[in-house]
Amino acid sequence: MGFNLAQHGICGGIADQVVVRNPSVAALYKLALREYGKEIASTGALMSDSGAKTGRSPKDKRVVEEETTKADVWWGNVNIPISENSFAYSRGSALNYLKGRKRLFVIDAYAGWDPKYRIKVRVIVTDPYHALFMWNMLIRPTQQELATFGEPDWVIYNAGELYANTCLPEVTVPTSVALNFKTREFVILGTMYAGEMKKGVFTVLNYVLPKQGVLSMHCSANEGAKGDVALFFGLSGTGKTTLSADPKRALIGDDEHGWSDDGVFNFEGGCYAKTINLSREGEPQIWNAIRFGSVLENVVYDPENFEVDYADGRKTENTRCSYPVEFIDNAKIPCVGGHPKNIVFLACDAFGVLPPVARLTPGQAMYHFISGYTAKVAGTEVGITEPEATFSACFGAAFLVWHPTKYAEMLAEKMQKHGARVWLVNTGWAGGAYGVGSRFKLKYTRAIIDAVLDGSLDGVEFETDPIFGLAMPKSAPGVPTELLNPRNAWKDKDAYEKTARKLAAMFVANFKKYADKASKEILEAAPKA
Repeated sequence: MGFNLAQHGICGGIADQVVVRNPSVAALYKLALREYGKEIASTGALMSDSGAKTGRSPKDKRVVEEETTKADVWWGNVNIPISENSFAYSRGSALNYLKGRKRLFVIDAYAGWDPKYRIKVRVIVTDPYHALFMWNMLIRPTQQELATFGEPDWVIYNAGELYANTCLPEVTVPTSVALNFKTREFVILGTMYAGEMKKGVFTVLNYVLPKQGVLSMHCSANEGAKGDVALFFGLSGTGKTTLSADPKRALIGDDEHGWSDDGVFNFEGGCYAKTINLSREGEPQIWNAIRFGSVLENVVYDPENFEVDYADGRKTENTRCSYPVEFIDNAKIPCVGGHPKNIVFLACDAFGVLPPVARLTPGQAMYHFISGYTAKVAGTEVGITEPEATFSACFGAAFLVWHPTKYAEMLAEKMQKHGARVWLVNTGWAGGAYGVGSRFKLKYTRAIIDAVLDGSLDGVEFETDPIFGLAMPKSAPGVPTELLNPRNAWKDKDAYEKTARKLAAMFVANFKKYADKASKEILEAAPKA
């Protein structure tokens, strides 16, 4: 008979429908192989393709505009409104589709390792690949917890194989990812990319937790032997995963965290790592995590021996693997820690004008947090012929619900209360922009991170950059002194000045959209363009 979903309106469909709640990993494998066309990699991971969509569709995300949350939401390109009527129609379409499936999978699990702030999530899907993915990414309940789980706080209806109705006024394409904070429901249509579910839960937490005084953060976190916690913020390509994966420190989590009055806690029960060009030597922890129970997504493999070619990006450069956090050898279980002692903002500056490391004031921390800067380099995308600045508020604009200044002010308050220091670390270029200078060596960046975390920079002399106003150490263990002030590393000083002011002007122009809600302290932290 299976699990009953009548309370969600999924009833009265096909007579022999089976609803399987929290099936075992082995059961999901069995069904995935026999009935859903999946394969097993030589390492034991389940392999699946996500269809036409091999990444998230942020432009197709919608948030229901209704009276209980309308005044809270940061409306615009990130949170595009959809009416309650259009959402209800999409929800109805999803339910009708789910009713007609021979088998449904239900995952009941938690988001948030701190029991005081965790939410109960119910995921209803049609594909065992999605079920195993969310079993990995959410926090798995014990049998006792499952027996007393009750009704969920949020429900995800994933009918991704069904296209959305583009006749609805707010639905412009066949993909629709819609959240309703009033009914606590999340509907997915027109995409089978599993990451939409993960980031949908993150978006929910980005709304509900700040209302409880908890700062939600798009960052990784680790902990030293003495219990000192560090946070690493950064956009894709800045080194967030690489630098937080430290064999000397325990991993709390790699992507999503909350900071409460009690400390830091991971939101997730697993990791969702990029695998393009993955190697055993370069990322041994991720390599070893790809085994039975993991999900490989959109990878290319040899049909004879089922060995994955991680260098093959024919399907997508966004190949991924989902696995439980305990598959990482030095993971800290439960995934919680104390208050951060150090916070690191990572930027891959392809203009080569930001210092390798700088200590930020509270105002600068808020300014750079809201800015969320990194840079793309020439050749990474069609049409990019020189470095291109990229700004993503709070290092995760696509998942914010409140205005970015709310998260920045919460960060500043917690920094001040708990004495956390904030550092800006440039993992990009030195001695010139991309094409002239050279990429800052990883061994130097690791030496800088070590110096930040062990306090080696506390007693050194600092100087202030005249354009960005950043406090730069004059010395750092294991790092050539001439690299610490970017101006000194450039042969052409006039070119440095011109490029630095160009980037400063980009910061100022980007920040105009936040200026109306920013405090005087934040505005005064802007670079001098």
